[in-house]
Amino acid sequence: MNAPRIMSRLAMRRPCTAMRCASLPLQSRAYGSPSFQSYPLYPNNAPPPPRDAASEGSIAQPDAWPKVNETRPPKISQLSQLSRHQTASPATPTATEESPATTSTTPKAAAVTATPAATPAKPTRPRSKLRARKAAMKLTPAAVEQLRALLDQPDPKLIKVGVRNRGCSGLAYHLEFVEKPGSFDEEVVQDGVKVLIDSKALFSIIGSEMDWVEDKLSQRFVFKNPNIKEQCGCGESFMV
Repeated sequence: MNAPRIMSRLAMRRPCTAMRCASLPLQSRAYGSPSFQSYPLYPNNAPPPPRDAASEGSIAQPDAWPKVNETRPPKISQLSQLSRHQTASPATPTATEESPATTSTTPKAAAVTATPAATPAKPTRPRSKLRARKAAMKLTPAAVEQLRALLDQPDPKLIKVGVRNRGCSGLAYHLEFVEKPGSFDEEVVQDGVKVLIDSKALFSIIGSEMDWVEDKLSQRFVFKNPNIKEQCGCGESFMV
């Protein structure tokens, strides 16, 4: 009697367990893992444009420039257009700059043609900044007259002034006649009279004054030398 009831209960339990097992994955998916949602490939179910229309549009209208906040790299066609634009832009100013150069050359050519008509100015001679050097020795008028009288002879010779080691102070003046000056001798020309100074005595005689003195006992040339430090009593020798 109880067998049919037990069988019916077992049959009722089996579909319930199947329903529970089917509902468990749905609940775990709803709470545990994200559900998959499919999206259409083209929005609004619009098909892609035909290949001929896309090629005509790309040739007729260039691709848009990338926006400021856009992180995608530009396409190859955009890069080629950018390079062409950069190479073409510097060439335009050169053409514009060449036109003023051609116009500016015409006034210069006119000025060049006008300059030969004017008389060329004589170049001014630059003034030398070198000052005239003072003579190593001065001659008094009496000395000039006496030297001129000595030189006005059939066989004139030059007078050379030097110093010799002589006297109690060390140095004494020495005059001699020479036919030609030495390689390093100093020449003093005053009032048409030339006197030579020995190169070895130049340091001792420079700045002196040569004079001619006549008295009852003697006639001689005397020298007033500012370089003398000591001199003997007779005045024959000196020391510098």
